Formats: sequence, C-alpha cells, structure tokens
Amino acid sequence: MTTSAEAELGDDAAATPPRTPARARLARACVLFAVFVCAACGLVYELALVALGSYLIGDTIGQASIVLSLMVFAMGVGALTAKPLQRWAAEAFAAIEILLALIGGLSVLVLYAAFAWLSLYMPALIATALVLGVLIGAEIPLLMVLLQRIRQQDAGSAVADLFAADYVGGLLGGLAFPFVLLPLFGQIHGALFVGMLNAAAGLGLVLTVFRRELSRRAMAILVALSVLVAAALGGAAAYAEDFEVTARQALYADPVLHAERTPYQQIVLTQSPGFGAGDTRMFLNGDLQFSSVDEYRYHEALVHPAMSGPRKRVLVLGGGDGLGVREVLRYPDVEEVTLVELDPAVVDLAREHPSISRLNDHAFDDPRVTTVAADAFEWLRENRDRFDVVLVDMPDADSTATAKLYSTEFYGLVRHAMADGARLNVQAGSPFFAPQAYWCVEATMRSAGLSTVPFEVTVPSFGEWGFHLAQAGGTPPLRLPDDAPPLRSLDPPTLRAAATFPPDRARIPGMEPSTLMHPTILDHARGEWTNY
Repeated sequence: MTTSAEAELGDDAAATPPRTPARARLARACVLFAVFVCAACGLVYELALVALGSYLIGDTIGQASIVLSLMVFAMGVGALTAKPLQRWAAEAFAAIEILLALIGGLSVLVLYAAFAWLSLYMPALIATALVLGVLIGAEIPLLMVLLQRIRQQDAGSAVADLFAADYVGGLLGGLAFPFVLLPLFGQIHGALFVGMLNAAAGLGLVLTVFRRELSRRAMAILVALSVLVAAALGGAAAYAEDFEVTARQALYADPVLHAERTPYQQIVLTQSPGFGAGDTRMFLNGDLQFSSVDEYRYHEALVHPAMSGPRKRVLVLGGGDGLGVREVLRYPDVEEVTLVELDPAVVDLAREHPSISRLNDHAFDDPRVTTVAADAFEWLRENRDRFDVVLVDMPDADSTATAKLYSTEFYGLVRHAMADGARLNVQAGSPFFAPQAYWCVEATMRSAGLSTVPFEVTVPSFGEWGFHLAQAGGTPPLRLPDDAPPLRSLDPPTLRAAATFPPDRARIPGMEPSTLMHPTILDHARGEWTNY
C-alpha cells in the first residue's frame, strides 16, 4: 500500500530499495535523532537573538516578541516553501541544514556588527529572524518525507514520532543555551558551535541513511558546501575574540580597560586620558553607570540626606560599584552595612580593579561591609532584619527586569525592612528627561505608605537627576547631618534649593503607581527616553 507522501513523490520514491526491518529501525532512529538535534539548534538560534537584543538594547519583552513572532510566521512560510522540494527531500534537507548552519552560526556576530558599526541592528534582526524561520520551517516537512520513505510507519505514527523528537530537542536547546552554551562559550562562540553541530547532523543523516538517493554530483556539491561552511564558521571562531574587542571599542569613545559578559549583563570599563587621573566610566549593557569625574555629585545626594538620624545599620540595594558604600563609611558611628547586588561580578570588579577600588576607597575591605549576591526583590521577601537607613541605587526602570524594583510591592517590602524612624532614599531618574517616570516613582512610593520629599541635583554625565527621600509615618526633613563630613557638591543651602523644582519640572498630578501586574513606569520610561 502506498502512502500519500509516496504517491506525491512518484517513481523516485518508489524506486528506493526496501530496507530490512533491522536497518529500517536504525534508519528511523537516525532520522528522529536528526530531528532532535535540529530542533535543539533551531531553538538556540531563537534564544540567541533574544539574548543579544536584551544585552544590546535591554528590551527583553520587545525583543522576544519580535523574534518569536517573526520566526513562527516565517516557519509557516518555510513549511509551504518545502512542498515543491519534497521530490528531492534528501538533497534539499542537507542543503537547508548547511545554509541554516551558516546563517544561524554567524547570526550573533553579524547582528553585533550591524549594531556596532552600521546602526542597522533592528533591520538586520528582522531579516535574520525571517530567514532562519523559513529554513527551520522547511525542516519538518522534508524530514517527514524522509521518515516515510523508510516504509515502516503510517503517516499518523510518523507525525507523532517526529513531533515528539522535535519537542524534546527544543527542551534540550532551551536548557542548554543559558546553562551550558552561554557560560562555556559565550554568545558568539556558542552560536558558531551550534551552527557546526547543525551542519553535521543534517549532512550526516543524508550521507549515511539516504546516501543511495543522492547522485554523485549532488553528493559532491553537498560535501563541498559543507566544507566551505565549516571553514567559514571555523574562521569566524578563530577571529571572534578579536572581532568582539574591535566591535566593542567601536561602541565606546574611550579606550576599554576591562570587558566581561556575566550571566546577567555585559560589564565594560573605559578610561579617557584627560581630567587629571583620567575619566573612568562603567557601562552595564551599554548604559553609563558612573563617570569618575562627577560621580561624587550623584553619590553625595544619594547617601547624605538619608544619614540625618539613626544610622547604625545601613542597607544598600544595588550600587555594586561601592561608591555609595564609600560615602556611608565616612560616618564612624555606622556599625553595619549590607549591600545586596544581583551580579557578584560587579562587586568583584569594584573590589579588585584598581581604577574602581581606588575610587571607592577600598570600601569592600572594610569589616563593617557585608555583600550579598541576590535579587533585591527576592532578598527582601526573605529578610527579617530592620535597618536605620535604606538606599536604593538601582538601574532605571527601562526593562521588565528593573521595573519590578520600582513597584508598589517592592517599596512595601522595603518599608518592612525599615526600623522605626528609618529613612529611605531612592534614585528615580531624571525629572527633566523623564518627568513622568520620575513622578511615577513618587506616586508608587506613596502607595506603599511612604511619605516622600523629592529633590534633584546636577550630574553633568547624566544631566538633571532626581531622588525621593522617604520615611514611614511622617515626612522626613531634607537636611544634612550636623556631623556630615566635608562634601564637594552639597551644603545646607544647596540641599534646600534642590527641593525646589522649576515650572517645567513641577510635580505631575494624578500619576498612577506602578505595580507588578501593571508596570506603568515601564511605559513612561520607554516613551520618554526615546527622545534622548
């Protein structure tokens, strides 16, 4: 009895010599293994595009939505495109896998180049996602034809086996990417490795199980193409580190002192030759965290207004560079400082790199300081200690990962960590560049039962920058401690004036608080910062 797929293939499929039951079982196992590997590789390509976008742009949800929706659409197009290729299923499948290996393997490298030099990242991402989706979508129809050519299964059983192997392969790829490929190889080398694996699986299946269906000419062409692709991927792997260094330097105006990619972010230190000892800057995922020329203006405003009162126990959320901790330690009656930082690599760099450790006065060597590598939100949920001062030095709420750190729920957890009479100071972005986001932070803090006093200072590297000093059970006084150490940017009159906002930066009434389920601050931040 002839299956529908065999009828469509015509005489070419019917001429395939029958296999013995044992050989047929082995051939079927090889096809299903190829499905498994190809599915894992395809999912890795998808995740690699999403991860790269989150590193370069920071918009995780936006990047994931664009990549996944485009690739799913393109996979449907690819399935239709594969229909006329079914007569030459073995040759077409091998050619598609070789092409997929080349484009998927080089995808991260090409997109990074488009971002660093051409400012064409988004068009390149869209084109890459569409091409990869078409190629991935063409795999299953061709593999289905190859599986049925073995003549041991009806169509229903073949589909069940095929999709089972496909879904299990997707599981492996989804787990391997964050836990194996990224830690061991990094993004560029990881994609190149998967590309080589992809080509080997596709070509290996065709040359072993379906070799009798290939003409000598077709076999020679496929082998030659695979050699060229392997050479391209191997060459890219050999020069990937030099490429990454060159591309990274193209993104920054000053020479790069240090660069590393952690499980959480990319950390880059640069240093320019001017300004006496030079201007040292730290970037996380491309966003400036501080400039050594004027960071003191930011950190004096963050720390000292909150130190007017009890201050034996201080909690710092974020601020892994240790610059805020440096200011806290200038008060000799501080007995204990707990710093909670998500990425331990930031703390290690701040402790060990001379350019930063000199800047933070070796704050992490002080026995009063305890560092905790944890997500601040989760750490607060488990925390039972109470603190006299809480300083929130988090990145701006321009991504889903950081938006929860500006939510009513987060400030509620912070309030529970505050002792009676404790003060809280939160960096809240720019009241000039992002006024809606800034005043949304205040509305959110008030929704958690905190009384706030907004104020702003000038930090030349960032512009006008705002904070919210807060207290539970009463409005805190905005003043410096009587025993404050000598400061370079603040004195009592300056701090009093900082609470006066000009008309173009006045409080925006009626702001809705941001919550976990409705992160309004994310919409404000994205909409406002796009203009700068």
